Amino acid sequence: MRSHEIDYKIFGNDIQVLEVELDQNETVIAEAGAMVYMEDGIQFETKMGDGSEANQGLLGKIFSAGTRMLTGESLFMTHFTHRGRNQKSRVAFSAPYPGTIIPIDLATIPQGLIVQKDGFLAAALGTKMNIHFNQRLGAGLIGGEGFILQRLQGDGLAFIHAGGTVIEKQLNNETLRIDTGCVVAFEQGIDFDIQRSGGLKSMIFGGEGLFLATLRGTGRVWIQSMPVKKLIQALMPTGGNQNKEGGFMSNFLE
Repeated sequence: MRSHEIDYKIFGNDIQVLEVELDQNETVIAEAGAMVYMEDGIQFETKMGDGSEANQGLLGKIFSAGTRMLTGESLFMTHFTHRGRNQKSRVAFSAPYPGTIIPIDLATIPQGLIVQKDGFLAAALGTKMNIHFNQRLGAGLIGGEGFILQRLQGDGLAFIHAGGTVIEKQLNNETLRIDTGCVVAFEQGIDFDIQRSGGLKSMIFGGEGLFLATLRGTGRVWIQSMPVKKLIQALMPTGGNQNKEGGFMSNFLE
C-alpha cells in the first residue's frame, strides 16, 4: 500500500506540536492519546494495527497489535481521516514529554528505520510498523534501548519524538559510541551493540554509566540529549520512578 501524501508544520521549541494537513480522504495514524486538536471534518477511529495492509484480516490485525504490545506500546492506534467538505483540514499531535519531533521521509530509507520503543508519534497511512529484535542479547539485557525495538517502513512521512535536542550523524563505515539511553533511531545498515565504557575505575567513578552503545556501519543515526530516563532522574533523583525506561533488565527486576 502506498502511503498517503500529507503536509505538516511543527510548532514550538521545547514542547513541540505537530500539525498535519489532510486532503479529503487522507489519513494519518498516531499513538493513542497523542491528539491535541482537530478541525471540523476530521473523523477518528481506533483500530488494531497500522492499516498498511487493507486486506490484513482479523488474525493479521491481532498479530500486528500484539507485536506493538511487545515494544510496550498501546494495543490500538488511532486513525484520523479527513471526511469533511472542506478541501483541507488539520489535526495536531504532541509528544508525552518535552523534546523534539523529527520528520523522516521513509522513501529515502528502503530497508526501514529502527526506532526506540517509545519513539513513534505519527505517520502517513501506509506506514508499516513491525518489531525489530536486537540480534545481540547483551544489548537487550543491559542497554537502554532494550532487546525489542520498532522498525518503520514505507514511502511516506513518519514522525518520531526524542527528548531534548536531537543531533543527526552520518556514519561512513565508522564507529560511534553513545550513552545507551541517547540512541533515538538508526538506519537498518547500522550494527548496534553494547560495550563496557572503559576500565573498572572509569566504570565505577566516571559517571558515564557502566556501558555504552556502539554503532558501526554506514547510515544515519539520531541522538537525543535528554532521554526520558534522565529527565525522570533529574526531576525525582530519589524517587521510585528513576528506573523507568531503563531497559529490559530494569523492567524485569521491578
